[in-house]
Amino acid sequence: MTVSRTAEKSSEKPADAGKGRKDAGEVQTEALQLGELSEQLGYVLKRAQLKVFENFLRCMASLQLTPAQFSVLLLVEKNPGRNQTEIASTLGILRPNFVAMLDNLESRDLCARIRSTNDRRSHILVLTDKGKAVLARAKKLVATKHEARLNDLLGQANREALIGMLSKIANEF
Repeated sequence: MTVSRTAEKSSEKPADAGKGRKDAGEVQTEALQLGELSEQLGYVLKRAQLKVFENFLRCMASLQLTPAQFSVLLLVEKNPGRNQTEIASTLGILRPNFVAMLDNLESRDLCARIRSTNDRRSHILVLTDKGKAVLARAKKLVATKHEARLNDLLGQANREALIGMLSKIANEF
């Protein structure tokens, strides 16, 4: 076993030096020090995104919808007759990933691809009746559980300010 120089130079008194050490099989319970990482906007945004997505997935467990699937269903509802390329591009989803997601949504009878009458190479997306019903339930869950929790945590003014700041980064950075 090797000992790092920083461990040798710690402020522990010799009598206390063994108390903080763990055997190789023991789990460390002390949190890692993040240093400058905790001040990096990208890191903090990613950690926040992970927490928000975890909560979203818990709220949507009964409907088995991911944030991306929910976003697709919302865009299809709000933009009838738009093609799958436009929806994928707007959401920043790569084509292979989007095709796999659509396959999943179609297999669950939540949406359908219909060949465009204007461009036979293109498919427009439509919600099925089941898709409309699932989306209505999902929107209610998001509003009453997921977004409500974020609103409780942040408060309305901070929520609006955060959306404004994040939108600025997304649109201008």
